[in-house]
Amino acid sequence: MPILTALYRYPVKSIHGESLTHSAIGPSGLPDDRAWLVADPNGRFMTGRDWPQLVRIHADVGPATLTLNAPGMPALTVARYAFDQAHPAQVWKDEFGAWHGPAEADRWLSDYLGTAARLLYTGAESQRRVKRHPDLPLSFADRYPLLLIGEGSRRQLSDWAGQDFSMARFRPNLVVDDAAPFAEDGWQRIRIGDVVLRMVKPCERCVFTTIDPDTGEKSADQEPLRTLAKRRKGEDGVLFGQHIIAESSGHIEIGMQVEILD
Repeated sequence: MPILTALYRYPVKSIHGESLTHSAIGPSGLPDDRAWLVADPNGRFMTGRDWPQLVRIHADVGPATLTLNAPGMPALTVARYAFDQAHPAQVWKDEFGAWHGPAEADRWLSDYLGTAARLLYTGAESQRRVKRHPDLPLSFADRYPLLLIGEGSRRQLSDWAGQDFSMARFRPNLVVDDAAPFAEDGWQRIRIGDVVLRMVKPCERCVFTTIDPDTGEKSADQEPLRTLAKRRKGEDGVLFGQHIIAESSGHIEIGMQVEILD
């Protein structure tokens, strides 16, 4: 039976992932996953696709604060309550309301990136919704609250390309092992602990997969996207991983078995 082997969240969209051993989980995903966004002054999202140095930012999230660290920068700590100014936000074509915080956070990000930037927060509950599920809050994530990838799939991709790619390149929330490569493509519903999760659609991959998650450097050979385009091209694009939605709330932890329901 497959096993949950890793859990990740990304407190600020596009920054370095935070590895977890356990977490609450629910229909809106993992707590504080993509709860903050680096945006331009108009509120449009800025991501590692165009600003790869974002992946070198690490975050520490507390009950009341967010602390950011990046190479060559002093640590920045901001309070959640300080994000109290309504501000427009845009992720892809979605336009919605968010919250703007302290000027010191904007200065920190602007200095680090070398361009004007702002730090936005979803607030206690995001004003954005999943398009196909309008009752479901969505953070600053691309389209759905959660992404699952199988270790077997990563290993197969690495074999195809002749080089080992870390799972961090693909920015999943849940990683499972002890399953055949791309077995997750055939799953419809699974259970981890007492939480049932439903597969929604495959994840379309982009140039962000070519960015080294530790150095922020782009691969000269366009890998792994080049191999994915050869091996995993579908009608909807280059596919790797599955977007999922939790049908209930609960608690999951590394080592739990993954029961295939459908």
